[in-house]
Amino acid sequence: MRLAFWKKPTSDSKEIKKKKPVWREWLDALVFAIVAATIIRIFLVEAYTIPSSSMEGSLLVNDYLFVSKLAYGPRIPNTPLAVPLVHNTMPFFGGKSYTDAVQWKYHRWLGMGKVERNDVVVFNFPNGDTVLVEDPQRDYYQVLRGEFDNNRELLKTRYTIITHPIDKKDNYIKRCVGVPGDKIEVREGLLYVNDKPANSYAHSKLSYRVETKGGGFADEFLEDNNIESKESNGVTYMLLLSPEEVALIKKQPQVVSVTLDLYPKGANDWAFPQDPANFKWNRDYYGPLTIPKAGTSVTLTPQNIAMYRRLIAIYEGNKLEEKNGKFTINGKETTTYTFKMDYYWMMGDNRHNSADSRYFGFVPEDHIVGKASFVWFSHNKNSLFNIRWRRIFHSIHSLEQ
Repeated sequence: MRLAFWKKPTSDSKEIKKKKPVWREWLDALVFAIVAATIIRIFLVEAYTIPSSSMEGSLLVNDYLFVSKLAYGPRIPNTPLAVPLVHNTMPFFGGKSYTDAVQWKYHRWLGMGKVERNDVVVFNFPNGDTVLVEDPQRDYYQVLRGEFDNNRELLKTRYTIITHPIDKKDNYIKRCVGVPGDKIEVREGLLYVNDKPANSYAHSKLSYRVETKGGGFADEFLEDNNIESKESNGVTYMLLLSPEEVALIKKQPQVVSVTLDLYPKGANDWAFPQDPANFKWNRDYYGPLTIPKAGTSVTLTPQNIAMYRRLIAIYEGNKLEEKNGKFTINGKETTTYTFKMDYYWMMGDNRHNSADSRYFGFVPEDHIVGKASFVWFSHNKNSLFNIRWRRIFHSIHSLEQ
C-alpha cells in the first residue's frame, strides 16, 4: 500500500485568512475588558468613593476605596439584565441602567468570613427601594412622613417615584457596630453593645457647642484641621469634633466654653422605628433593642410591631395584615414571628452627622455588599490635585487608629 505524504499546497489551494480590520480588533479588546471588569467587580473587588462626612474622621470625603467582595462571599446579582459597570442610573442620559424583568433570588457564595462587629461595611441602603427621581439623595420614607403626613397620593403629585431591587439600591458605607443577637443602646450620645461601652476610635466625631468671645474661627483654620461647622452666628459655633480636635479648640484664646450637644432624653427626632408613642428614642438616647438573628423568634404586639413590620413584610417577603391588635402572616393568625435572615446594625463614626441604623433600622444580610479594605487614592474636598498622600494605600484598620 502506498503512503500519501503531505504536499505543500499550491497558491490555488491555499486558504487565505483575512486579517481583522482595526475597528474589529478594538471592539474585541473592549468586549473582553468589559467582561473581565464585570467579573472582577461582581466576584472579587469593587472601587467606591466616600461622598459624605458620616464616617469622618476614620474615612474622609473623597477617599477612594477598594471593597472586598470575597470577605463575606460574592453575592450573585438579583438583577442580571443591566448595563455593565453601571450601578442603577445611566450616566449622562439618566434613567434606569437595568431592567427588572428577570429577578434572581438571593444567593451568596462562600467567603473568607462573616460580617464582624466593628467592620467597615458597604451595603445597599435598606430604605432605597423607593426613590424620588427629582431628589434621589433624600430618604423617600422621611419625606413621605415628614412633609406629606404619609399621604402617598399627594407626594406623587410633586415627585416622580421609582423602585429599585435590592442590588440596585444605593450603596452606603458605615461601621457595623452590632451583629445578630447583639443588644444596642445609646446613652448620652455614647454607644453601648451588650451593656458594655463600644469600641472608641480616635477620629470619631460628635457635635459640640462652642461659645466664643466673638471673632469666631477663620475658614482656613477649620479647613486645615478638617473641622466641619454645622452652623454659627459668629459667637456660638456648632462644630463636629474628635477628642483631639476638642482639645485643640479649647486652646484657642477666643473660646469661652466647649460642651457636648445632646438631644434631651425623650425628644423626638423621628428615629427608627418612627413610632414616638411607643419608642421615645433619638440619636443620643436610643434603645435598648436586640438585633434579629436567623432562627430566633419574637412575640408581636401592637406596641412593638413598628420595629418588625418592615422586616416581616418587605425584607422577608411575607403578607402581613394587622387588625384590632391581631396579626395575620400569610393568611395565618399568629402572635410570634421567626426571622429567616440575620440582621446588622450600622452607624457612622461621625455620630451626630450620620444617617444610619438609628434612622433606617436593621440591615438585612442580603443587603451586604462587601468589606472596605484600603484607600487607593484620596484628595482634598476642594481640589483633585490637593492629594492626601498620607492616606494612599493605607488599610482601613490603620486609618481608624
